[in-house]
Amino acid sequence: MNRILKSYFYWTYPRGSFHYDVMVTLILLFIFVTPWMWDYGDKPRSTAAYTQPVQVVGDGGRGLVVTMQASDVNVPAAASDTEIRKALKKAMEPVLGDSMYVERWQLSRDQEGNPQSWKVWAHR
Repeated sequence: MNRILKSYFYWTYPRGSFHYDVMVTLILLFIFVTPWMWDYGDKPRSTAAYTQPVQVVGDGGRGLVVTMQASDVNVPAAASDTEIRKALKKAMEPVLGDSMYVERWQLSRDQEGNPQSWKVWAHR
């Protein structure tokens, strides 16, 4: 058994043999089946969920200033800073990817006090 596993590992079987065909079949199964079983994170992200366009502007350095509608961010009413940071990062992921760090934010409100838009300073 050890010899067979060693032969599979070093690919010593001649082409067209039973063991060669088994190895090729296993490789093809891995290539075509694993994308259905694991999320490799390479699927395109949809931006259809946004009610208004997201505005992304450079801040002059390595960071970005992102402006998005308050309705596009799912933040609980009495949220902590950590919860707000997570919600903002999740809302920005479809546009900027998941490698962004939310540095600070500002919530703009309308005259009645309802949330209107978020301005987020973030960097990679």
